[in-house]
Amino acid sequence: MIEDKIKEMGITLEAPPAPAGSYIPVVITGNLAYVSGQIPFLNGKVEFTGKVTDDTIETGQKSARLCVINILSQLKKELGDLDRIEKFVRLNGFVNAGPEFSMHPKVINGASDLLFEIFGDKGKHTRIALGVSNLPLNSMTEIDAVVQIK
Repeated sequence: MIEDKIKEMGITLEAPPAPAGSYIPVVITGNLAYVSGQIPFLNGKVEFTGKVTDDTIETGQKSARLCVINILSQLKKELGDLDRIEKFVRLNGFVNAGPEFSMHPKVINGASDLLFEIFGDKGKHTRIALGVSNLPLNSMTEIDAVVQIK
């Protein structure tokens, strides 16, 4: 079971963060679940804030990883069972960075690598990694997902 594997990895899926605006966290249509952008919330606060620089890429990767953990928390709440996940189709990753920063894909690898580790081939997905001038609550990263479900 996926949730057992997540626990073995030392990851706890907490209650997912509430929306910070006028939207819902997950929409299911047909066999696809669209997960709204998740920022690196942990214990009710943004864990990673500010701009990613060449010196903070590893911190940015941790932020991206936490975004994916929150995506999984949202999916767990909506689906009831993460074993209903058939395939991660798409991630859209946003990195809070200045105009001189160009390592956005490396930062979002923190999210992608975690999905590969948990789900194997089901975790392989298409992706974009973009730099933006700011993100909600000054978070370091934000990631949304499209997931095929059973």
